[in-house]
Amino acid sequence: MNFSEVFKQSNQLCKVSPDGKYLATCVQYRLVVRDMSTLQILQLYTCLDQISHMDWSSDSLYILCAMYKRGLVQVWSLEQPDWHCKIDEGSIGLVSSRWSPDGRHILNTTEFHLRITVWSLCTKAVSYIKYPKACQKGIDFSRDGCYMALAERRDCKDYISVFVCDDWHLLRHFETETQDLAGLEWSPNGCVLAVWDTCLEYKVLLYSLDGRLLSTYSAYEWSLGVKSVTWSPSSQFLAIGSYDEKVRILNHITWKKIMQFEHPATINNTKAAVYKEVERRPAVGSEDLSLHNITIGSTLFNTQSKYEICPLPVQIPVVKPDPDRANPKIGVSFMAFSSDSRYLATKNGGFQVLSLSWHCSGDSLILLGKEQLCLCYMDTDQEDK
Repeated sequence: MNFSEVFKQSNQLCKVSPDGKYLATCVQYRLVVRDMSTLQILQLYTCLDQISHMDWSSDSLYILCAMYKRGLVQVWSLEQPDWHCKIDEGSIGLVSSRWSPDGRHILNTTEFHLRITVWSLCTKAVSYIKYPKACQKGIDFSRDGCYMALAERRDCKDYISVFVCDDWHLLRHFETETQDLAGLEWSPNGCVLAVWDTCLEYKVLLYSLDGRLLSTYSAYEWSLGVKSVTWSPSSQFLAIGSYDEKVRILNHITWKKIMQFEHPATINNTKAAVYKEVERRPAVGSEDLSLHNITIGSTLFNTQSKYEICPLPVQIPVVKPDPDRANPKIGVSFMAFSSDSRYLATKNGGFQVLSLSWHCSGDSLILLGKEQLCLCYMDTDQEDK
């Protein structure tokens, strides 16, 4: 593995375009777009203030830059560098901004979650959605981009509204059996909506598109509950990460637990392989440098790394959280399935992980940041898990 030179960025705003051709980074009020194959700068945009949030459109043709302090959103085009768009929310403020699945609508959430404003880049039309709830993940789109599920709070009760993304009209509206809804997520096939309650109560609910409650799952009571929820690409498994540092897998037929994984501090399973990354900088003029250094444009890759297999047992360093401090960093907070739904990567603890995802082939895990990982083999025919 080779490493490029270090590029500047602010607020961890660094994203690869959905098509994998471009890399966008933000440096204060500047947006820098690079070619992924050469790392050369293609476009340099200047925003009106320091960028708080940056996001690519689904077709990789537009980039959204939000400046929350000023309530502004600026949109830039890669095909037409001279074209740009500015959205000013005015005195009502701005706390969140994101693209719709078609890449031609922008959803802005105002301060205090008073409403969501939907702006169209094509027709310049504006739509308003009231009562969005301020929660961990209160909005999600179906995989095909046809529907949007929105968590709402009305009269001290939780509701879910399903909108059609073509014209943003309301399709379904129903009340949920939650005390304080914390998040929702569509299954990849768009047939089931997973909803989970506040961490103070362990409850996961499965709803159909028409609002019928299909099943309810609870692992335990009187302790911190659900921290993260993730669907497998096949929609056959639902992974639930909990504050008790365990991952539970539900099946899509009975919605019962079929598997449970833990995060042991000591790895002693003979079937497990633990890899440790070792960096090395070859000396200038050495044979190793001439063979392995790669020049891409003006960037010299002068740092390499390799992975060594550690002998078992392996003691994983664990940092115990301070229970006396607010928001202790415990529990399973990141999960990612491979593309074939056979493997599940999970992250436990309170370390700094920026992203956790699988390569499209399903055999490589992409991790930004250093963290403890648990690799789970999703084959229920195996005796040893």
